[in-house]
Amino acid sequence: MIRSPWRSLLIVLLLLTSLPLLATCGGQGGSLGSSLYVQNVMADPATYAGKEITVDGAYLWRPGNPGLSVLAIGVGTLDNGLDAQPLGDAIWLEGFPATLTASLHNPGDAVYGFVRVRGQFVSGKFGPAGAYPYQITVSTAEPIEQVHRIENAIKDTPPASGKVSFFDLQRTPEKYSGQTITVQGYYFWNSVIYVLAEGVSTEEDGASPQPMGIPIWMEGFPPDKSVDLHVGPNNSFVWGLVEVTGTFQTGGGFGKDGAYKSIFNVTSATPLK
Repeated sequence: MIRSPWRSLLIVLLLLTSLPLLATCGGQGGSLGSSLYVQNVMADPATYAGKEITVDGAYLWRPGNPGLSVLAIGVGTLDNGLDAQPLGDAIWLEGFPATLTASLHNPGDAVYGFVRVRGQFVSGKFGPAGAYPYQITVSTAEPIEQVHRIENAIKDTPPASGKVSFFDLQRTPEKYSGQTITVQGYYFWNSVIYVLAEGVSTEEDGASPQPMGIPIWMEGFPPDKSVDLHVGPNNSFVWGLVEVTGTFQTGGGFGKDGAYKSIFNVTSATPLK
């Protein structure tokens, strides 16, 4: 998929447009109320070496091998919010509080958002392969932006006659394994995963959709039905309430990285509104 320069630019502009407001705090990073910006620190790192400073920037955490935990001027992503990358020179962060990540953007493969961190700034070799020459050991952090998510989900109620409850598939999957069944749930696709879930949560503007609960891997969803669902910019994601008929199997080892316990092979699908 082609990276979206528009979205990357938007992230940078969010930081730049916040500068006049944040600059009213003034000072040189002596408290959480007076902060620097990443570009200030990177322009003159010797001035801040060994000091406790407060810095505003875009935090990006991405799990994996190697993982990533940095503070940068901005973050660039694909249209679906995935594959987040730091923009410009970044500072490695050590000890960023995990509790704050719930307030930031979480498209599924990373966490990112604008934050204010306080900690000791040092130079050396940090992060994977010592690729980052500067680090802040975080002592205090707070979000500058607050991300709120909206949940859309089915309820655990008895299904109509001749149909199977999504929740029953989760509770007793062996009972239905190998059978052709009809079930309702939320279809979710973002070019990486294809699942049926009990719900989908999004940010308030509809960005960064994520399946909820324990999803079932799904194959064969008809692409022509996607137009009746929520479709992301440049077809970067699709999600919505559907009723699907197909063969259900369980036993594990399905889908991306074999991480899904069950799979649903779709033969027909109907979007529900």
